[in-house]
Amino acid sequence: MSRRKLINDEPCPVARSVDVVGDRWSLLIVRDAFDGMRRFSDFQRSLGMARNILSDRLRKLVEAGILETKPASDGTAYQEYVLTPQGESLFPVVVALRQWGEQHLFNPGERHSVLINKRTGKAVPPLVLHDSDGTTLQPDMTEVRKLISGST
Repeated sequence: MSRRKLINDEPCPVARSVDVVGDRWSLLIVRDAFDGMRRFSDFQRSLGMARNILSDRLRKLVEAGILETKPASDGTAYQEYVLTPQGESLFPVVVALRQWGEQHLFNPGERHSVLINKRTGKAVPPLVLHDSDGTTLQPDMTEVRKLISGST
């Protein structure tokens, strides 16, 4: 079976992003890294995935610059997987997915985990996109300017 070709020459930022973090396991690894997980065994226990798949996804996330490996903070011979600044910049993406899921995938009153601001102890408010003048952006207020074939 041949491996899927990466779309590094794709002019769409969404397509390139999905190519790197768009599979279920990669996003859940990133989610767990935001929750403080760092060790292979912790990711495996949390996600219940096969070792070979976890190893492959961690390798890809390191190659993409989203995670980096560091010696274990407790001085043992283990290595830890730590979010890089590039990986940390995925935080709004993970929060947006969480909030979309809260809004659309749970029945009214159904219990689920909640993202809390540690400083205030309150739930993180819904993400909203704003224009530079403070206007709330709606989908019909934006458009993608696609590249024209043959232009540079």
